[in-house]
Amino acid sequence: MDRVFHRLRNLDAYPKINEDFYSRTFSGGLITLISSVVMLFLFFSELRLYLYTVTETKLVVDTSRGGTLRINFDVTFPAVPCSVLTLDAMDISGEQHHDIKHDIVKKRIDARGNVVAVRQDGIGGPQIERPLQRHGGRLEQNEKYCGSCYGAEVTDEDCCNSCDEVREAYRKKGWGMTNPELIDQCKREGFVQKVKEEEGEGCIVYGFLEVNKVAGNFHFSPGKGFYHSNVHVNDLMAISKEGYNISHRINKLAFGDYFPGVVNPLDGAQWFQYAPDGAYQYFIKVVPTIYTNIRGQTIQSNQFSVTEHFKAAEPGRAHSPPGVFFFYDLSPIKVTSKEEHSSFLHFMTNICAIVGGVFTISGIIDSFVYHGQKAIKKKMEIGKFS
Repeated sequence: MDRVFHRLRNLDAYPKINEDFYSRTFSGGLITLISSVVMLFLFFSELRLYLYTVTETKLVVDTSRGGTLRINFDVTFPAVPCSVLTLDAMDISGEQHHDIKHDIVKKRIDARGNVVAVRQDGIGGPQIERPLQRHGGRLEQNEKYCGSCYGAEVTDEDCCNSCDEVREAYRKKGWGMTNPELIDQCKREGFVQKVKEEEGEGCIVYGFLEVNKVAGNFHFSPGKGFYHSNVHVNDLMAISKEGYNISHRINKLAFGDYFPGVVNPLDGAQWFQYAPDGAYQYFIKVVPTIYTNIRGQTIQSNQFSVTEHFKAAEPGRAHSPPGVFFFYDLSPIKVTSKEEHSSFLHFMTNICAIVGGVFTISGIIDSFVYHGQKAIKKKMEIGKFS
């Protein structure tokens, strides 16, 4: 057993020196103090990095199919009244949604931006008493109401019981509404009067859309949009002789839910119209993103990049209807971001590297200073130091 212990002692890489042979110096103490402070500083710096999470980002091919895309928006139009502002959406699969009203709220604002009234779109329409029937007579008691579509009926059974239904029937036919005061439903609902009352006002519209996860567009415009001779026009163009000012401010635009670190480049963007007519267009590239936090909770959302362009009306040509258009397309690349801590072994390795590195460098500096001082002192004793 003694022989085993003796062999183990021979393997000792850290031979001990008797304290009687120690030589302590002022420079050594100063270097020790400085190196200790450096060690502590680097230790706490490494500890902070270990305790905080880091986000690892990867790019992969998006192999998902189908699904929907949620678009959250909040846009201010300082010069377009809420009564004429509409939202349409369509995609490359052919699906179209005109004058979207659900999940949307509009706020009427005055010229100074103060809120005048708030209402959810599609709610709170006026009641019509004894409206005009399709056959020409007034609605009698115990009689079912069926209003005229004024030539826009597809079948003899079609009824238009509100101004919106008449406008929708006209839109499907590709007709514009030149004089709403001649339409009984619009006259009784006070549509033209409401438009005139809101002249000089603006509108804040916010809410969300659920669309197919394919390329498409959505746009805000004054009036219902329809196609006439392969040209996209609005049904209320004839009402406003001076055109519409589509100056706007995008308070918020996001494709999906919020997650830490997301940057929506259009938040706070604004544009003022100086040309008499035209359409403002945003071309958006949507990048699917999956974010996983440190607790393992996953958020499926999107990021996007954008370019923009104003399409002014050209003299002598059929001009584009006024509006703000958002054209979006989906990227085939998906971003995955995951929060995680550095491993404990990695942390310990760095700590050992810090302690060992500082200790070694300090020893080299101390040895250099000690032997330097010793050499200078020796030369001074023999009179060779000058």
